Amino acid sequence: MPERPQWLDLIDPTAVELHSALPEHVHATALEALLAPHVHEDEPRPKIDTHDDYVIGIFLVPIAVPAEDRLYYQEIDFVATPEVLVTVSKTPPGEQPFDPKPAKEACRAHEEVGMFVYHLVDHIAESFLNLVDDLDNEIDDLEDMVAGESPPTVGKRLRELRQDVRGIRRTLTPTRDAVRKIVDDRVELDAGELFPRDVEIAFGDAYDKLLRATEALESSRDALGGVRDYLQGKIANDQNDVMKRLTLIASLLLVPTFIVGLYGQNFRHIPELHWVWGYWWSWGWIVATTIGQLVFFRWKRWI
Repeated sequence: MPERPQWLDLIDPTAVELHSALPEHVHATALEALLAPHVHEDEPRPKIDTHDDYVIGIFLVPIAVPAEDRLYYQEIDFVATPEVLVTVSKTPPGEQPFDPKPAKEACRAHEEVGMFVYHLVDHIAESFLNLVDDLDNEIDDLEDMVAGESPPTVGKRLRELRQDVRGIRRTLTPTRDAVRKIVDDRVELDAGELFPRDVEIAFGDAYDKLLRATEALESSRDALGGVRDYLQGKIANDQNDVMKRLTLIASLLLVPTFIVGLYGQNFRHIPELHWVWGYWWSWGWIVATTIGQLVFFRWKRWI
């Protein structure tokens, strides 16, 4: 009876621990990639590479923390042969490492290493779908903010979400392309078969999830563009309202200014200057013309 394949999970392993778990003849470049610490945010670039008798993969898992309004990435690398799958979880600075337990629990007793890799990748694909759903909720909240918050506050949040979208796309696109290599049967070993046809078909489901996440991300980017246009339109409307008020005030003051200037001319023979009711006469014109303008503006529905 053939020995059941193994799934070995390592967290931030030392060189000695890694050497003892990995199969023989692993290239130095692969060891260097597995031992390198998690860089930052959306680096390194996800990929799947084929070597003589093993496959090495590097993936990033997006983790959203809505309560703290932030996003970070967990790195999970693996080396797979027909006999063993070794996963290496790297701890991001100040965060928790990736836990492959849900993917391991999805594996069945009769499955081979290729299906182990599929369950791992499928879990990563689900993470991207969940992330895009969370992003859509954030965009909906942002759209509600436009009406009630100040433009600088909304603009700051809009820039943060646009930056998140760019970061997700930089990670999601190479992840999708790496999985596509397995679906297209472009991952082959010199000895043994790691991804038989049934496994490639299963990887098609994971690829479909990543494709849906990509399309949903593009839709989210368009939605952010709509929120940006909404914000710019609101700013323009607010500015128009301000200009409308200022124009109204200037118009109301125009006629009284004319009246005051008329009676303020430096002439002696102005009849109203020597009239006992002259002062109140000028005030009467000021009040009457102001009320007349207000009535006219209201009739024209300008105010």
